[in-house]
Amino acid sequence: MPRVTIPVTQINRAGVVAPTETNGDATNNHVVANNGRVWLEVRNSGAVSRTVTFRFPGLTDGQSVTPRTASIAASVTKRFGPFPTGDYGAQLQVDVDNAELKLLAFGI
Repeated sequence: MPRVTIPVTQINRAGVVAPTETNGDATNNHVVANNGRVWLEVRNSGAVSRTVTFRFPGLTDGQSVTPRTASIAASVTKRFGPFPTGDYGAQLQVDVDNAELKLLAFGI
């Protein structure tokens, strides 16, 4: 199945209401439209540490690039970004290890 899209909420001076979180999908994982000015908010709703992974598209000298991973402690929210398009591409691939991770994407 295709990756689950996380919608990007554009931040503006008038203010925006926080959108509904996207539940983590450890089977299909996620994708976010990325223009280099996007950040992700990842909340761990569980009682144990969880991992989020940001993948690099393509190859470097014919080799896959090791993805960037981050651990999120129980009941903690972390914010990540921005993600330069030259490194992460126009479609940021985000993997989660459990549905207890809740995701939001924001653009500026």
